[in-house]
Amino acid sequence: MMKLRAHVIAYLASTAVALAARKNLIVDTDLFSDVDDAGALLLAATSSHTNLLAVNVNYPSTYSALAASAILAYYGLSEVPIGIRRPLTNDTFFDAWSYELGEYASKIAFHFSGGSLPWARAEEAWDPVVLYRKVLAEADDGSVTIASIGFFENLSGLLNSTADSYSNLSGRALIARKVSELVVMGGDYPSGHEFNFWGDNASLAAHVINTWEGRMVFVGDSVGKNVMTGGRLMSEGPENDPVRMAYIYYTYYKLRPSWDPLAVLYAIYGLGDIFDFGTEYGFNRVEMDGANQWVWDPKTRNQSFLVLKAEEKIVAAELDRLFLQGAFSAPKPPIRHIRNNPQMTSTTTATTATDIKQPRREDL
Repeated sequence: MMKLRAHVIAYLASTAVALAARKNLIVDTDLFSDVDDAGALLLAATSSHTNLLAVNVNYPSTYSALAASAILAYYGLSEVPIGIRRPLTNDTFFDAWSYELGEYASKIAFHFSGGSLPWARAEEAWDPVVLYRKVLAEADDGSVTIASIGFFENLSGLLNSTADSYSNLSGRALIARKVSELVVMGGDYPSGHEFNFWGDNASLAAHVINTWEGRMVFVGDSVGKNVMTGGRLMSEGPENDPVRMAYIYYTYYKLRPSWDPLAVLYAIYGLGDIFDFGTEYGFNRVEMDGANQWVWDPKTRNQSFLVLKAEEKIVAAELDRLFLQGAFSAPKPPIRHIRNNPQMTSTTTATTATDIKQPRREDL
Protein backbone atom coordinates (compact mmCIF):
# COMPACT_ATOMS: atom_id res chain seq x y z
CA MET A 1 0.00 0.00 0.00
CA MET A 2 2.82 2.39 0.89
CA LYS A 3 4.51 1.59 -2.42
CA LEU A 4 1.29 2.28 -4.33
CA ARG A 5 0.82 5.55 -2.46
CA ALA A 6 4.37 6.59 -3.32
CA HIS A 7 3.74 5.86 -7.00
CA VAL A 8 0.51 7.88 -6.92
CA ILE A 9 2.24 10.83 -5.25
CA ALA A 10 5.09 10.67 -7.77
CA TYR A 11 2.61 10.54 -10.65
CA LEU A 12 0.64 13.51 -9.36
CA ALA A 13 3.82 15.47 -8.81
CA SER A 14 5.08 14.77 -12.34
CA THR A 15 1.67 15.69 -13.75
CA ALA A 16 1.68 18.98 -11.87
CA VAL A 17 5.16 19.79 -13.19
CA ALA A 18 4.09 18.96 -16.75
CA LEU A 19 1.00 21.15 -16.47
CA ALA A 20 3.03 23.99 -15.03
CA ALA A 21 5.46 23.74 -17.97
CA ARG A 22 2.73 24.02 -20.58
CA LYS A 23 2.41 27.42 -22.25
CA ASN A 24 -0.78 29.38 -21.61
CA LEU A 25 -2.10 30.36 -25.04
CA ILE A 26 -4.96 32.46 -26.40
CA VAL A 27 -5.65 32.26 -30.14
CA ASP A 28 -7.29 35.24 -31.89
CA THR A 29 -8.37 33.99 -35.32
CA ASP A 30 -10.32 34.98 -38.45
CA LEU A 31 -11.49 31.41 -39.02
CA PHE A 32 -13.37 32.15 -42.23
CA SER A 33 -11.63 33.01 -45.51
CA ASP A 34 -8.58 30.74 -45.33
CA VAL A 35 -8.23 27.21 -44.03
CA ASP A 36 -4.79 27.78 -42.50
CA ASP A 37 -6.63 29.13 -39.43
CA ALA A 38 -8.14 25.66 -38.96
CA GLY A 39 -4.68 24.12 -39.22
CA ALA A 40 -3.39 26.57 -36.64
CA LEU A 41 -6.27 25.72 -34.31
CA LEU A 42 -5.49 22.02 -34.69
CA LEU A 43 -1.94 22.68 -33.46
CA ALA A 44 -3.09 24.82 -30.55
CA ALA A 45 -5.75 22.32 -29.48
CA THR A 46 -3.61 19.18 -29.65
CA SER A 47 -0.12 20.19 -28.53
CA SER A 48 0.92 18.66 -25.23
CA HIS A 49 3.01 21.77 -24.65
CA THR A 50 0.02 24.11 -24.60
CA ASN A 51 -2.73 25.06 -22.20
CA LEU A 52 -5.29 26.64 -24.52
CA LEU A 53 -7.07 29.25 -22.41
CA ALA A 54 -9.48 30.72 -24.95
CA VAL A 55 -10.21 31.25 -28.64
CA ASN A 56 -11.38 34.65 -29.81
CA VAL A 57 -12.78 35.00 -33.32
CA ASN A 58 -12.18 38.32 -35.06
CA TYR A 59 -14.48 37.78 -38.05
CA PRO A 60 -18.19 38.18 -37.17
CA SER A 61 -19.70 35.22 -39.04
CA THR A 62 -21.75 32.87 -36.88
CA TYR A 63 -20.17 29.99 -38.78
CA SER A 64 -16.70 31.04 -37.65
CA ALA A 65 -17.61 30.71 -33.97
CA LEU A 66 -19.55 27.49 -34.52
CA ALA A 67 -16.70 25.96 -36.53
CA ALA A 68 -14.22 26.86 -33.80
CA SER A 69 -16.48 25.17 -31.27
CA ALA A 70 -16.80 22.06 -33.44
CA ILE A 71 -13.03 21.77 -33.87
CA LEU A 72 -12.30 22.25 -30.18
CA ALA A 73 -14.98 19.71 -29.24
CA TYR A 74 -13.54 17.12 -31.60
CA TYR A 75 -10.16 17.41 -29.87
CA GLY A 76 -11.70 17.13 -26.42
CA LEU A 77 -11.61 20.85 -25.52
CA SER A 78 -15.30 21.70 -25.27
CA GLU A 79 -14.58 23.61 -22.08
CA VAL A 80 -12.33 26.17 -23.81
CA PRO A 81 -14.36 29.41 -24.02
CA ILE A 82 -14.94 31.10 -27.37
CA GLY A 83 -15.53 34.79 -28.03
CA ILE A 84 -16.56 36.52 -31.25
CA ARG A 85 -16.91 40.15 -32.31
CA ARG A 86 -20.36 41.61 -32.89
CA PRO A 87 -22.70 42.21 -34.63
CA LEU A 88 -22.94 38.66 -35.92
CA THR A 89 -23.77 37.86 -39.53
CA ASN A 90 -24.48 34.71 -41.52
CA ASP A 91 -21.69 35.49 -43.99
CA THR A 92 -20.15 32.64 -45.94
CA PHE A 93 -16.90 32.83 -47.89
CA PHE A 94 -16.92 33.05 -51.67
CA ASP A 95 -13.71 33.07 -53.71
CA ALA A 96 -14.41 35.84 -56.21
CA TRP A 97 -10.71 36.29 -56.98
CA SER A 98 -9.61 32.98 -58.45
CA TYR A 99 -12.83 30.91 -58.34
CA GLU A 100 -10.75 27.99 -57.08
CA LEU A 101 -11.31 27.81 -53.34
CA GLY A 102 -14.28 26.38 -51.48
CA GLU A 103 -16.13 27.40 -48.32
CA TYR A 104 -15.54 25.39 -45.18
CA ALA A 105 -16.68 27.21 -42.02
CA SER A 106 -20.44 26.61 -42.38
CA LYS A 107 -19.88 22.97 -43.35
CA ILE A 108 -17.69 22.28 -40.33
CA ALA A 109 -20.10 24.18 -38.08
CA PHE A 110 -23.07 22.12 -39.30
CA HIS A 111 -21.73 18.62 -39.94
CA PHE A 112 -19.46 18.57 -36.87
CA SER A 113 -21.71 20.59 -34.57
CA GLY A 114 -20.64 20.34 -30.95
CA GLY A 115 -18.92 21.88 -27.98
CA SER A 116 -19.96 25.01 -26.14
CA LEU A 117 -21.53 26.52 -29.28
CA PRO A 118 -23.54 23.88 -31.14
CA TRP A 119 -25.40 24.67 -34.33
CA ALA A 120 -27.52 27.86 -34.24
CA ARG A 121 -26.18 29.00 -30.85
CA ALA A 122 -23.42 31.41 -31.87
CA GLU A 123 -25.10 34.19 -29.90
CA GLU A 124 -24.02 32.39 -26.72
CA ALA A 125 -20.35 33.10 -27.47
CA TRP A 126 -18.50 35.46 -25.17
CA ASP A 127 -17.90 39.07 -25.94
CA PRO A 128 -14.22 38.85 -26.95
CA VAL A 129 -12.98 41.75 -24.83
CA VAL A 130 -14.79 40.45 -21.75
CA LEU A 131 -13.33 37.00 -22.41
CA TYR A 132 -9.84 38.45 -22.74
CA ARG A 133 -10.18 40.30 -19.46
CA LYS A 134 -11.57 37.29 -17.59
CA VAL A 135 -8.92 34.86 -18.83
CA LEU A 136 -6.03 37.27 -18.32
CA ALA A 137 -7.20 38.25 -14.83
CA GLU A 138 -7.28 34.58 -13.80
CA ALA A 139 -3.85 33.75 -15.24
CA ASP A 140 -0.51 33.98 -13.47
CA ASP A 141 1.46 37.15 -14.08
CA GLY A 142 3.55 37.07 -17.25
CA SER A 143 2.29 33.64 -18.24
CA VAL A 144 0.10 34.21 -21.32
CA THR A 145 1.05 34.16 -25.00
CA ILE A 146 -1.45 35.57 -27.50
CA ALA A 147 -1.33 34.36 -31.11
CA SER A 148 -2.99 36.88 -33.42
CA ILE A 149 -3.75 35.18 -36.74
CA GLY A 150 -6.29 37.52 -38.26
CA PHE A 151 -7.75 40.96 -37.74
CA PHE A 152 -7.37 43.33 -34.80
CA GLU A 153 -10.76 44.49 -33.50
CA ASN A 154 -10.63 42.21 -30.46
CA LEU A 155 -7.11 43.23 -29.45
CA SER A 156 -7.85 46.90 -30.04
CA GLY A 157 -10.87 46.58 -27.79
CA LEU A 158 -8.75 44.94 -25.11
CA LEU A 159 -6.26 47.81 -25.23
CA ASN A 160 -9.09 50.32 -24.84
CA SER A 161 -10.87 48.42 -22.06
CA THR A 162 -11.30 49.72 -18.53
CA ALA A 163 -11.72 48.15 -15.09
CA ASP A 164 -14.55 45.66 -14.69
CA SER A 165 -15.68 42.87 -12.37
CA TYR A 166 -12.75 40.68 -13.43
CA SER A 167 -9.95 43.18 -12.84
CA ASN A 168 -9.55 46.73 -11.63
CA LEU A 169 -6.73 47.22 -14.15
CA SER A 170 -7.07 48.99 -17.47
CA GLY A 171 -6.58 46.93 -20.60
CA ARG A 172 -3.01 48.13 -21.05
CA ALA A 173 -2.13 47.46 -17.43
CA LEU A 174 -3.71 44.00 -17.57
CA ILE A 175 -1.69 43.17 -20.69
CA ALA A 176 1.51 44.45 -19.10
CA ARG A 177 0.97 42.25 -16.05
CA LYS A 178 -0.26 39.05 -17.67
CA VAL A 179 0.97 38.79 -21.29
CA SER A 180 4.50 37.62 -21.96
CA GLU A 181 4.37 37.80 -25.76
CA LEU A 182 2.07 38.76 -28.64
CA VAL A 183 2.76 36.70 -31.78
CA VAL A 184 1.33 38.35 -34.89
CA MET A 185 0.84 36.81 -38.31
CA GLY A 186 0.69 39.97 -40.40
CA GLY A 187 2.67 42.26 -42.64
CA ASP A 188 5.92 41.37 -44.33
CA TYR A 189 9.50 42.21 -43.41
CA PRO A 190 11.26 44.49 -43.69
CA SER A 191 8.20 45.97 -45.43
CA GLY A 192 4.94 44.87 -46.96
CA HIS A 193 1.21 45.31 -47.45
CA GLU A 194 -0.39 42.10 -46.20
CA PHE A 195 -4.06 41.14 -45.88
CA ASN A 196 -4.31 40.77 -42.10
CA PHE A 197 -3.24 44.40 -41.67
CA TRP A 198 -5.45 45.97 -44.35
CA GLY A 199 -8.23 43.45 -45.06
CA ASP A 200 -10.66 44.47 -42.30
CA ASN A 201 -9.86 47.77 -40.57
CA ALA A 202 -6.31 48.95 -41.10
CA SER A 203 -6.64 51.66 -38.47
CA LEU A 204 -7.19 49.01 -35.79
CA ALA A 205 -4.14 47.07 -36.98
CA ALA A 206 -2.15 50.30 -36.70
CA HIS A 207 -3.61 50.98 -33.25
CA VAL A 208 -2.57 47.59 -31.88
CA ILE A 209 0.85 47.26 -33.50
CA ASN A 210 1.92 50.89 -33.03
CA THR A 211 0.85 51.19 -29.40
CA TRP A 212 1.39 47.70 -27.92
CA GLU A 213 4.02 48.12 -25.23
CA GLY A 214 5.03 44.52 -24.55
CA ARG A 215 6.98 41.87 -26.40
CA MET A 216 5.88 41.30 -30.04
CA VAL A 217 7.11 38.80 -32.63
CA PHE A 218 5.91 38.99 -36.24
CA VAL A 219 5.45 36.24 -38.80
CA GLY A 220 5.38 37.88 -42.22
CA ASP A 221 3.74 36.81 -45.45
CA SER A 222 7.01 35.62 -46.99
CA VAL A 223 7.67 33.19 -44.11
CA GLY A 224 4.65 31.00 -44.80
CA LYS A 225 3.63 31.51 -48.42
CA ASN A 226 5.90 28.77 -49.79
CA VAL A 227 5.51 26.33 -46.90
CA MET A 228 2.83 24.18 -48.50
CA THR A 229 0.99 21.79 -46.20
CA GLY A 230 -2.20 19.82 -45.65
CA GLY A 231 -1.58 16.99 -48.11
CA ARG A 232 -0.80 14.28 -45.58
CA LEU A 233 -3.68 15.34 -43.34
CA MET A 234 -6.10 15.06 -46.27
CA SER A 235 -4.74 11.75 -47.55
CA GLU A 236 -3.73 10.02 -44.31
CA GLY A 237 -5.70 11.73 -41.55
CA PRO A 238 -8.72 10.31 -39.71
CA GLU A 239 -11.72 10.29 -42.03
CA ASN A 240 -13.89 12.07 -39.48
CA ASP A 241 -11.44 14.82 -38.52
CA PRO A 242 -13.01 18.29 -38.99
CA VAL A 243 -9.76 20.05 -39.90
CA ARG A 244 -9.01 17.39 -42.50
CA MET A 245 -12.45 18.01 -43.98
CA ALA A 246 -11.94 21.79 -43.80
CA TYR A 247 -8.81 21.46 -45.97
CA ILE A 248 -10.69 19.24 -48.42
CA TYR A 249 -13.69 21.59 -48.61
CA TYR A 250 -11.41 24.59 -49.11
CA THR A 251 -8.57 23.32 -51.31
CA TYR A 252 -10.08 20.31 -53.11
CA TYR A 253 -7.03 18.24 -52.13
CA LYS A 254 -4.44 20.87 -53.04
CA LEU A 255 -1.69 22.01 -50.68
CA ARG A 256 -2.06 25.33 -48.88
CA PRO A 257 0.41 27.96 -47.58
CA SER A 258 1.06 27.86 -43.84
CA TRP A 259 1.02 31.42 -42.53
CA ASP A 260 -1.12 30.85 -39.44
CA PRO A 261 0.15 27.39 -38.49
CA LEU A 262 3.69 28.78 -38.45
CA ALA A 263 2.65 31.63 -36.16
CA VAL A 264 1.07 29.19 -33.72
CA LEU A 265 4.04 26.83 -34.06
CA TYR A 266 6.35 29.61 -32.88
CA ALA A 267 3.88 30.68 -30.16
CA ILE A 268 4.01 27.16 -28.74
CA TYR A 269 7.60 26.04 -29.26
CA GLY A 270 9.64 29.20 -29.78
CA LEU A 271 12.50 29.30 -32.29
CA GLY A 272 13.53 25.64 -32.10
CA ASP A 273 15.11 24.30 -35.28
CA ILE A 274 12.54 26.04 -37.48
CA PHE A 275 12.92 29.78 -36.93
CA ASP A 276 15.44 32.49 -36.32
CA PHE A 277 15.00 36.18 -35.55
CA GLY A 278 15.46 38.44 -38.55
CA THR A 279 16.68 41.23 -36.30
CA GLU A 280 17.57 41.87 -32.67
CA TYR A 281 16.32 45.43 -32.61
CA GLY A 282 13.85 47.86 -34.16
CA PHE A 283 10.08 48.04 -34.33
CA ASN A 284 7.20 47.53 -36.74
CA ARG A 285 5.24 50.55 -37.93
CA VAL A 286 1.83 50.07 -39.55
CA GLU A 287 0.34 52.87 -41.64
CA MET A 288 -3.35 53.74 -41.86
CA ASP A 289 -3.64 51.84 -45.16
CA GLY A 290 -2.26 48.66 -43.61
CA ALA A 291 1.21 48.91 -45.15
CA ASN A 292 4.04 48.16 -42.74
CA GLN A 293 7.70 49.10 -42.46
CA TRP A 294 10.38 47.88 -40.08
CA VAL A 295 12.11 50.79 -38.36
CA TRP A 296 15.71 49.91 -37.50
CA ASP A 297 15.89 51.56 -34.09
CA PRO A 298 18.72 50.13 -31.90
CA LYS A 299 16.97 51.42 -28.77
CA THR A 300 13.95 49.14 -29.26
CA ARG A 301 14.65 45.56 -28.23
CA ASN A 302 11.21 44.07 -27.50
CA GLN A 303 10.14 43.40 -31.10
CA SER A 304 11.39 40.95 -33.71
CA PHE A 305 10.30 39.36 -36.96
CA LEU A 306 10.91 35.73 -37.85
CA VAL A 307 12.78 34.12 -40.71
CA LEU A 308 13.01 30.43 -41.46
CA LYS A 309 16.14 28.66 -40.26
CA ALA A 310 15.24 25.38 -41.98
CA GLU A 311 14.40 24.78 -45.62
CA GLU A 312 10.76 25.30 -46.56
CA LYS A 313 10.25 21.63 -47.49
CA ILE A 314 11.60 20.54 -44.11
CA VAL A 315 9.33 22.99 -42.31
CA ALA A 316 6.35 21.79 -44.33
CA ALA A 317 7.16 18.18 -43.46
CA GLU A 318 7.28 19.03 -39.75
CA LEU A 319 3.94 20.84 -39.88
CA ASP A 320 2.36 17.93 -41.74
CA ARG A 321 3.74 15.56 -39.10
CA LEU A 322 2.25 17.68 -36.31
CA PHE A 323 -1.10 17.94 -38.13
CA LEU A 324 -1.33 14.15 -38.34
CA GLN A 325 -0.10 13.63 -34.79
CA GLY A 326 -2.71 16.08 -33.50
CA ALA A 327 -5.50 14.63 -35.62
CA PHE A 328 -4.87 11.12 -34.35
CA SER A 329 -4.71 12.34 -30.75
CA ALA A 330 -8.44 13.14 -30.64
CA PRO A 331 -10.09 11.28 -27.71
CA LYS A 332 -12.36 9.32 -30.02
CA PRO A 333 -13.90 10.00 -33.43
CA PRO A 334 -17.34 11.48 -32.75
CA ILE A 335 -20.25 10.59 -35.00
CA ARG A 336 -21.26 13.28 -37.43
CA HIS A 337 -24.93 14.10 -37.41
CA ILE A 338 -26.08 15.22 -40.85
CA ARG A 339 -29.27 17.22 -40.66
CA ASN A 340 -31.86 18.05 -43.26
CA ASN A 341 -33.32 21.51 -43.78
CA PRO A 342 -31.31 23.31 -41.09
CA GLN A 343 -32.85 26.45 -39.65
CA MET A 344 -30.78 29.24 -38.13
CA THR A 345 -32.43 30.55 -34.99
CA SER A 346 -29.92 33.17 -33.85
CA THR A 347 -30.60 36.82 -34.48
CA THR A 348 -28.05 37.73 -37.14
CA THR A 349 -27.68 39.90 -40.18
CA ALA A 350 -28.48 37.73 -43.17
CA THR A 351 -26.23 37.89 -46.24
CA THR A 352 -25.58 35.67 -49.20
CA ALA A 353 -22.38 34.03 -50.27
CA THR A 354 -21.92 36.53 -53.09
CA ASP A 355 -21.68 39.35 -50.55
CA ILE A 356 -18.34 38.04 -49.28
CA LYS A 357 -15.46 38.38 -51.70
CA GLN A 358 -12.42 37.92 -49.52
CA PRO A 359 -9.14 37.67 -51.45
CA ARG A 360 -6.54 35.00 -50.97
CA ARG A 361 -3.31 36.39 -49.54
CA GLU A 362 -1.26 35.26 -52.52
CA ASP A 363 -3.49 37.18 -54.95
CA LEU A 364 -2.59 40.50 -53.34
